[in-house]
This record gives sequence, structure tokens and C-alpha cells, in this order.
Amino acid sequence: MSPKLAHIDCWIFDLDNTLYPSASNLFGLIDKRMTDYVANVTGLDRDEALKLQKRYFHEHGTTLSGLMALHGVDPHHFLADVHAIEMDALAEDRVLVDAIARLPGRKLIFTNADTPYARRVLDRIGLTDSFEAIHDIHACAYRAKPDPASYASLIERLDIDPHRALFAEDMARNLKPAKAIGMTTLWVDNGSEQAGDHATDDFIDFRTAELAPWLAGIWEDLE
Repeated sequence: MSPKLAHIDCWIFDLDNTLYPSASNLFGLIDKRMTDYVANVTGLDRDEALKLQKRYFHEHGTTLSGLMALHGVDPHHFLADVHAIEMDALAEDRVLVDAIARLPGRKLIFTNADTPYARRVLDRIGLTDSFEAIHDIHACAYRAKPDPASYASLIERLDIDPHRALFAEDMARNLKPAKAIGMTTLWVDNGSEQAGDHATDDFIDFRTAELAPWLAGIWEDLE
């Protein structure tokens, strides 16, 4: 393995737009359902609901956090509704499956989605049995990334040494708190929504447009 990664024994991955290509637009289907949900809760027309949805995203970390704080929305109801989408856009990624299987140490998912949805995605892309655990929005007590509390809950619940962990994520803003606690960071810079907000080299150690070939390439120094 590349000497720069030789200390890593815990590999942590975001889910949406990280473990599958943003071009699949799967999250676009979820985003549409979130806008519809905001419209139903607030009575706004769809254009105004979309603006409010994005404001909550920026101000609260997720649309859900804003709806919970300001509208008393039940997170279980919200998540079941917005994740009721088809997975037809996803396919098994054998290069990614093999690359993750080869990584030494622990492999974890850290997502602002919930576990049932995450398992559906993992099943579809061939990663059903690839991860030890999923740390989801419920496990974070609804303190979503990039709230530092979500990272603290991850570290405590799964007994992680952040100085020996790498975190891969498509949203640059979610890497800053990870770097602050000592994690090595990988930005999957694939053009997903808000991916490049405030991206600076002081909290991004590595960057790639596509996860699978990057993971496969970390062994090239030895081969």
C-alpha cells in the first residue's frame, strides 16, 4: 500500500454519491421527494418549497434537521417517504467491490440517510456483506454531518481511533470536521450537489473523481 496510507486500519465511507456515481442521479429522485414533502408540510407551492428545502440543508445540515427543528416532523415518517424510490439507476460495481474487499482493517458506512435505505443501496451495487457497521442518522441522534456531534457519536459507538481512519465523502464540507479530529480525508469530487462548497487543501488530504479506481490504485507502489 502507498506509504501515505500505511497507518490506516479503519476505512469509513459516505453512502450517497460516494459509493455510486453521482451521474446515476439516484439522489435526484430523493431530492424531488424531499421537495414534495416540504410542500406538503408547509403548504407552499413547489418552487417555494424547493427554496425552503435548500435553506434548511444549508442552515441545519439536512432538510430533515430543519423540518424536525421548525415543524416537528417525525424523522421515521420523513425517511420512509423520501427513500421510497426505485434503485434501477444502480448496478453492481465489481471494481469497487473488489477494491473494498482488499482493504485491510475495518470498513464502515457513515451516512445522513437511514440503515434500511443504505442496505438497499449496498445490495444493489454488490456491497451487501462488505461493511462491519452502518452509522446512520438515527445513530447520530439526528445531529447530521457536518455537525461535529455526529462524528463524536461515530467514534464513541464504533470505538474508532480517528488518527488511524480514512473518511471518503463527496461533500467537501463534511470532511472538515473529520480532519479536525485527526482523520485522513478523501474527497470524491464528482460534481454532486454542493460537493465543492468551501473545499480547501487544509482539510482535504486526497481527492478523486471516482472512488473505485482510486482505491484500486493505492496498491500500485507495491506492484
